[in-house]
Amino acid sequence: MRMARVGVYLDKERAIHNWGRGENVFECYCSSLFQYAGIPFTPIEETKQLHHFDIVVLALPPLKLEETEDLWDYIHSGGSVISFGTFGEFARRMGLKEYLIDGGYGVYNQQFLRFFHAFPWTASPSLFHCQKSGEIKSGSREGRSTGALLEKWDIGKGILHRWTVDIIGAIVGMQQGREPVTKDGPPAPDGTANLDDGLLKADDGFAMDWEMDRLRTSTGQPYFSVPYADLWKEAMISHLMKTVLDQGLTLPFLDYWPDGIEQLAMVSHDSDVNDDESAYTTLAILEECDIHSTWCMMEPGYSPAIYPVIRQKGHEIALHYNARKEDGGSWSNLEMERQLHWLHIVSSVETIISNKNHYTIFQNWGELFEWCESIGIQSDQTRGPSKKGNVGFLFGTCHPYFPIAWADKQNRIYDVLEIGFLTQDVDLSRLADTSIIEPFLTKAKEVRGVAHFLFHQIHLHREPAVKEALKQVVRQAKEMGYHFWTGDQINEWVRRRTRMKIQGIMPEGEVEYTDGCLGAVICIPVKQKENSGTYIERFGVYCKKQKVEAGTEEMVLPGKETKFHE
Repeated sequence: MRMARVGVYLDKERAIHNWGRGENVFECYCSSLFQYAGIPFTPIEETKQLHHFDIVVLALPPLKLEETEDLWDYIHSGGSVISFGTFGEFARRMGLKEYLIDGGYGVYNQQFLRFFHAFPWTASPSLFHCQKSGEIKSGSREGRSTGALLEKWDIGKGILHRWTVDIIGAIVGMQQGREPVTKDGPPAPDGTANLDDGLLKADDGFAMDWEMDRLRTSTGQPYFSVPYADLWKEAMISHLMKTVLDQGLTLPFLDYWPDGIEQLAMVSHDSDVNDDESAYTTLAILEECDIHSTWCMMEPGYSPAIYPVIRQKGHEIALHYNARKEDGGSWSNLEMERQLHWLHIVSSVETIISNKNHYTIFQNWGELFEWCESIGIQSDQTRGPSKKGNVGFLFGTCHPYFPIAWADKQNRIYDVLEIGFLTQDVDLSRLADTSIIEPFLTKAKEVRGVAHFLFHQIHLHREPAVKEALKQVVRQAKEMGYHFWTGDQINEWVRRRTRMKIQGIMPEGEVEYTDGCLGAVICIPVKQKENSGTYIERFGVYCKKQKVEAGTEEMVLPGKETKFHE
């Protein structure tokens, strides 16, 4: 099959117009989502280019009438367009009206997916045939049905595939919040998460609902149960792949992880009290569990002799930036840089890849990511829960992602990989108990993400229950097929993989690519499996599997000559 030519159109003039009014254009994030998913596409800058593509993903509709007409002509002459959310210009062109639903749940494949804005069209009679699927519920899962989630409009010889929900805005809003963090978040009504503690932190900006988005375990432990953002991504990609196949084409893409790995687990630690004995206790537990972890170090740190041991055992040394005034810290780029310089000196580690903020302190929108960029931190782990009652998929995702900036920075993508965590110190008396381990691992496995657990060394040393909880996490994760990686390993893999670009399909069926990432898997969607070849199922479609056998050097665990691929 021929590889589909997919273009992503984002109207620059409308974007500049919106930025000038101080409005976000989170639609810019569409390209980042496709890049992370390993999907080949071409940015479209002018509507005159539309006819070069089999499918056009409409991230941001045109501002000018003549460009809207170009888009209409493209569809009418046989093109396929996929849009998300508002598209009032076409509604009027088709004699319909668009209105706003301010929050609710989309029903897709028998799943309820939270959204913040939907834009149904009126049910007035139309000259155009429409095939509808799914539905949107206003306000809650039990709310009034206000229309279809996905509409397939026949326009001339072509098709408009219209998601009525602002999917991109939903994903960004969950992962990063809906507003900058400038005040305490609302506390949980049941008293399990007192976010109003006078300390600005990542979870003050969460966008979930305390009542509708949490479940309880068998012991009564509340947790945010659904990675909505990841499921929206899967819905987008699945629909795109099926649309491509319906046209008799295919669209090869890169699998998330190396060959033989379905999903990942990660363990990180925050040194906090900086007790040497707790470091040795933690090293012994990790040796027993046979995993490597990420050690986030806070000033003044351990005795100098401990750092070489941490490295020799194959663990990552990372920064634990402390902005608390009570500890002499401050929220500033210079202070973060000073603390990083301290860590370089005491650890003798030349390159520090990762950071996690003490107490998950976080202010405003993108300052932290700007600071990380400026001082060479490539990956952050700050976005996670700080309380017992808000553990889980608080930010709607367990996948790494590159955050998007606010409107004043023209919504650029930060060059910092965020790897959020699900919970900390399982079975510490004031935090979640072990009943949350299984649901977290199960859900993260369903979306093939990263199940990231935080355990402080001091609690592993002092609290036998926490020590046993870590062992339980590792045991259950391995039984479920998880592989444990450190933060710098995940960062390196994601960056190497996203540099690889799929170019096309050769006559014999092999996929051409550049910047090959050794160990990567190329997935080639097919209508049905053939007798030859190896097939896997991804995003609801069968894919022929092509392994990348040549490329850049193999990745090596820090401090050890242990490779991912033999």
